[in-house]
Amino acid sequence: MSLDALSPELLDGNPQGLGPELTILVPTLNEELTVGAFLDWCQEGIERCGVSAEIIIVDSSSDGTPEAAARHGARVVTASQRGLGRAYQEGIPFVRGTYVIMGDADCTYDFRELAPFLQKLREGNEFVMGSRFRGYIEPGAMPGLHRYFGTPVTTWILNLLYGTSFSDIHCGMRGITRDALIRMEIQSNSWQYASEMVLKSVHMKLRTAEVPVRFFKDPEGRLSHHKRSGWLSPWKAGWSNLEVMLTHGAEFFTMRPGLILTAVGLLLTLPLTFGPVHIGRLTFSLYSMLLGLTLSVLGTQIAYVGCLTQVLHDYDGNATRRLCQVFKYNRSVVLSLILLALGAGFMTPLITDYVTLGFTLSVQIGPVHHMAITGLLLVILAFTHFVFTLVFHATVLRVWRRDAPGND
Repeated sequence: MSLDALSPELLDGNPQGLGPELTILVPTLNEELTVGAFLDWCQEGIERCGVSAEIIIVDSSSDGTPEAAARHGARVVTASQRGLGRAYQEGIPFVRGTYVIMGDADCTYDFRELAPFLQKLREGNEFVMGSRFRGYIEPGAMPGLHRYFGTPVTTWILNLLYGTSFSDIHCGMRGITRDALIRMEIQSNSWQYASEMVLKSVHMKLRTAEVPVRFFKDPEGRLSHHKRSGWLSPWKAGWSNLEVMLTHGAEFFTMRPGLILTAVGLLLTLPLTFGPVHIGRLTFSLYSMLLGLTLSVLGTQIAYVGCLTQVLHDYDGNATRRLCQVFKYNRSVVLSLILLALGAGFMTPLITDYVTLGFTLSVQIGPVHHMAITGLLLVILAFTHFVFTLVFHATVLRVWRRDAPGND
């Protein structure tokens, strides 16, 4: 039986806005053993909620999974490529429900319990994460490496980077509004999609909630995809998820650290402009200024990268609009020229001495050397600020979304 016969209305496309309230969207890969029971659970959950719903299976199997899914009432879409993230990407255009609940078809998540997700979504939440740790984990369902190390550690890292309070970022059962799912523009093709969704929910400032879920061990005779792929698979998945977290969380390593480094650098440099400073037994002199110059340059570069990161992760346009006010072109050009002039002014005495002494430098450190360090810093900052302003506005023109507030 061909998939065209199983789900012609999906393969032909669907009109938007004419569908049910809820879509259950699930990818499958060789789940013939469990997909029938799973879909029976889904139907039971739908009946308990009394909600109008559809079930979409996005399949990339080589066994009888799609036929079994169709027999149990699912609508089947054939994925062009394998991968969890890819399956969701290809399934999104067929979603008609106002709300979407996602998960696995292996009967490890209890899809008979849809009501908590639906309730939270109806209350106005746009993203609802399931939490196994706040719910129930059947003995043997989660390997000790995952339960006590992998998931807690990566969840802690994400919460640290983003200031969030998720308890289980790898839970596969989650709910989201169709509108938010489309705006997320999921790009990860494999396991990383799970972390990408959580991270983008933060960047998008979605109203988020958590609900406890029950997590069961694999049914008799079924091997998880990690076990099918070998012992290294969980480590690869963990590393991939960490890459996604760090990539989408680059701002954590840029804005605040950059501003702190810049502040410390300026504090070490500017007060020493006209000579050494003595505080008790401590003497801050030329070497302190060189350290301060290095920190200032490094800090400003990192902070500028953080500004670009904010633009790339700005879904509502507020951060971009704020930064556009800070880095107005005319103002930035004038500031760069002022810094350049001041820097040249502070460097002039040393250049004059250099010429006067027959193009040699005095071995005796004096005020002109201190002034020259400050001048050099100001010149570097002038050019850096000017170039960054150009790059910033070019980036805004390239990536700022057409529907962002104020972009008209």
